[in-house]
Amino acid sequence: MWSYIQYRRMGRELQRATEKGSTITGDHKAQESCFDDIETGNTNSPSHGTSEIKENHETPGTGHGKGKILVQLEGVDDPLDPKNWPLAARCKNMAILSFLIFAQAWAGAAESMANKTASAEFGVSQVAENLSTSMYLFGIGSGALFAGPLSETVGRNPTYLVSTFCYLFFVLGSALTPTFGGQVVCRFFVGLFSSATLSINGSSVRDQFRPVKRAFAFPIIAWANVAAPTMAPIAGGWIVETEGLSWRWTEWVTLIISGVAFLVSFFFLPETYLPLLLDWKAKHLRRITGDNRYVSEHAESASFIGRLKHVGPLPAKFLTQEPVIAVFGGYLILLYVLLFTFLSGFDSLFKETYGLSTALTGSCLASIAAGATFFTLLAPGLYSWARWKTEYVRGSSIDPEFRLWPAMVAAPLLPVCLFWLGWGNQPSISIWSSLGACFLFGMIIIAIYVSSYEYIIDSYGDHAAIGLASITIVRYLVAGGMVMAARPMYEGIGTHWTMTLLGCIAVILLPAPLIFWRYGRKLRSRSPYAKSPEA
Repeated sequence: MWSYIQYRRMGRELQRATEKGSTITGDHKAQESCFDDIETGNTNSPSHGTSEIKENHETPGTGHGKGKILVQLEGVDDPLDPKNWPLAARCKNMAILSFLIFAQAWAGAAESMANKTASAEFGVSQVAENLSTSMYLFGIGSGALFAGPLSETVGRNPTYLVSTFCYLFFVLGSALTPTFGGQVVCRFFVGLFSSATLSINGSSVRDQFRPVKRAFAFPIIAWANVAAPTMAPIAGGWIVETEGLSWRWTEWVTLIISGVAFLVSFFFLPETYLPLLLDWKAKHLRRITGDNRYVSEHAESASFIGRLKHVGPLPAKFLTQEPVIAVFGGYLILLYVLLFTFLSGFDSLFKETYGLSTALTGSCLASIAAGATFFTLLAPGLYSWARWKTEYVRGSSIDPEFRLWPAMVAAPLLPVCLFWLGWGNQPSISIWSSLGACFLFGMIIIAIYVSSYEYIIDSYGDHAAIGLASITIVRYLVAGGMVMAARPMYEGIGTHWTMTLLGCIAVILLPAPLIFWRYGRKLRSRSPYAKSPEA
């Protein structure tokens, strides 16, 4: 709805500007006023700016025929560019997007504390019931490849809204299904339709924020991705233990939260994909002037199928030929395996060790959410550091290796955290010791998540979406498989050796951020997909 209003307002402002016979190209106050009309609904603006329109005379390498008028940005300060929208509007957009991410990430772990009750109702084992979480993760991994090309064809907003609308029906199906098979199928499609929101949100951040400000914005998005799966079991545990409430209320609560997030997004989330905004402008100019020569690069670029054919083979290439993608992919796989296996593993770590109830066991996951929140609150400090690093120059780029500092600090702490959690998890040792290790894990997962994503975005530029999609596909598919192995692993070799095994993997990955900090520029110069270090 808001993107439709955005589209209509853009048309009205162009109509007014055309009737006045004026194109403002130098008055920034007028340009900002134009944006306020389009985005915030202020219709009292005295003057309106438009992007510069350049005629293309078939110069070599342009790809546009003679006589076509290519609609482009006027310059770096053009108010049509979402990066130039008022900070309050962009913060509003990030808040709405974070809410949408939170709701759909919540769905992944909502019924994890109902595993025993649901398995008894369906007549299956608790290991089999873990399929409800695994299928959700498999669904995200299956859909991540398609979300990026789709959003670059129809725009971010329709991709978020249509996929979320479909997602709601399958959450409803999960709440109502009378059979285990129905639950497994519904959970897969819940994940499949969540994949759009959970895999392209980094692109929405890149649409609206320049490199320095991303240091402030990205931790908030990362928090929504990570904190939701650790907060959902808190509610789930208390629902399961409350007399008179069925375990299915875990799904009803998910549906309520997701429904509210959908409505807020439907009414207030604008389109932020710049090539599509320029295409809207070209359409309005053709309608207003009757001149069909106005075109945009987006309209003449490849279709969804064409983009998919181009993108399809790239994830395998990135994972096998790009060390940055392979190694940070490995880190995020380990972190997501830990995050989602904890949903089962906390039964061994807290319920059996300390004799806690289901509700209190779920509440222990709050320690991870608290750690993630603590790191997120450091975002203003990261932003100030980034500004100082760029000498407070507006719009300046930043060295990708700068993004690695949180990961370089967090990487040595990850094996420490896992060994601490594994060997400190004994009835004779206070429960607060294990909760402290979980708090530290919450900080670590956000730190490495933010560093990885920002480093890839800054290093790969326009190819970053492919790199992130590659990691997203693999980490969710592997995490989905490991969720099925989690309960037998914790019960088979015990919490001590499970954590030790995972801690040893973390030790192997420990030097990666430091290696990329030292040799990152050299690796980028050799990559056919990364931006040149001099760019």
